[in-house]
Amino acid sequence: MRARTDRRKIVEALNGYLFISPWLIIFIIFSLISLGYAVYLSFTEYNLLRPPRWWGLEGYQRVLEDELFLAKALPNTFKYVLIVVPIQTFLSLVLAFAMDQNLRFQRFFRTIFYLPSVTSSVVISLIFIWIFAPQGIFNQITGLTVNWLDDPRTAFYVIMGMNIFTTSGTLMLIFLTGLQDIPLAVYEAAEIDGANGIQKFFYITIPMLRPVIFFVVTVGVIGCFQVFDQIYVMTAGGPLDSTTTITYLIYKWAFRDTRIQMGQASALAVILTLIILAVTLLQRKVIEGSGSGTER
Repeated sequence: MRARTDRRKIVEALNGYLFISPWLIIFIIFSLISLGYAVYLSFTEYNLLRPPRWWGLEGYQRVLEDELFLAKALPNTFKYVLIVVPIQTFLSLVLAFAMDQNLRFQRFFRTIFYLPSVTSSVVISLIFIWIFAPQGIFNQITGLTVNWLDDPRTAFYVIMGMNIFTTSGTLMLIFLTGLQDIPLAVYEAAEIDGANGIQKFFYITIPMLRPVIFFVVTVGVIGCFQVFDQIYVMTAGGPLDSTTTITYLIYKWAFRDTRIQMGQASALAVILTLIILAVTLLQRKVIEGSGSGTER
């Protein structure tokens, strides 16, 4: 009897692995092996033309001493995260509240707000290039003569605005799902106790949305640290490296420079992973810490 039960468990396990095998094979080849090889390359000197040569921590040292990384890519990336994440989180939360009300044409507005999220980022980038060109529609409406994407003072902010515009729809849907999961009985009990709209927002909605807020902020932080395609299409890191971020610098060192530095680029990719991990753990501690304080 026991042997039959064990055999059935083995068959069920094999069936399970068989069903997930397509995803598992892709994950192992394109994620695990690629990640391990990138970590290995970060300890080597490699230019795609000769076999990798082991040089230990030399690649990391060069990254941490590189002027472009220290003066442009690193501060630009943190600036991007610190500006975009709070604005897109707040804007998507406001949109979710609006879409949670009994508005006319509610489904139409949800579709309109979500539409940029399902549109190719390259297409959106090209549209923004056209809008913010010297003769573009934005200058024509406002009467300005600014060359937005060729000016180091404005180019990065245009990219930030585009990212906020495209991601707010997706984050709005996540917040909307969280809002609709809050039981109405909790709000009704608060109304009976005399709570007004602001009190219900800060003492019911925000605390019960905390897991959703953590998820949205985490997704936003990771996405902002990895911003690349918009910069590649709109400015190519310029003007004067004012829009160069860490991910674009990785691409530049690995593929674009005349002297290919694949090992150094891999070292920077590892450093970026560690930065994202540290920031995610820090924000989790902050959000969970604020939650425990409220509960007390």
